[in-house]
Amino acid sequence: MVGLGNPDPEYAATRHNAGFWLADAVVARWGLPPFRRAERARATAGEVDGVPVRVLKPTTYMNHSGAALASLRADPAFNPATDLLVLVDDFQIPCGTFRLRAEGSAGGHNGLKSIEGALQSQQYARLRIGVGPLPEGVTDWSEYVLAPFTPEQLEQVEAIIPQLVDAVTQWVTEGVR
Repeated sequence: MVGLGNPDPEYAATRHNAGFWLADAVVARWGLPPFRRAERARATAGEVDGVPVRVLKPTTYMNHSGAALASLRADPAFNPATDLLVLVDDFQIPCGTFRLRAEGSAGGHNGLKSIEGALQSQQYARLRIGVGPLPEGVTDWSEYVLAPFTPEQLEQVEAIIPQLVDAVTQWVTEGVR
């Protein structure tokens, strides 16, 4: 599993770091060890209901997230179609909602474009965390996703974190339905 975001503290509270937030929440719920330095990522690993899991948070910035997959791609048993779930923000989905899909396009998201480039495939699961919609009159989506949540949006995202963790846990134990 890979949570997408930007590694510097200045981005910690931004909409673009929703994937990091969910990765942290999953690790906390599952009782995994703290994240440690890994190849182009912070990583932790353990088991969930007997299923081995590895959670990565790239240290490469969003637009180069695919570089953090090198250690996964090096494992001959790794199959992105069944073994990879990417946690990512999406401004086209309303805040307080999410969408889990077994595959799909990047939909203009540069982090997902980088993942697809590294995998040479769109065959991997992604959980899109709603951080939208863009406010009326805003045309620069990058400025929007790199800004902090409004207090109302923050409340909406925090309210669905337990549901998001449940969805991730279900993906690990049962796959995408």
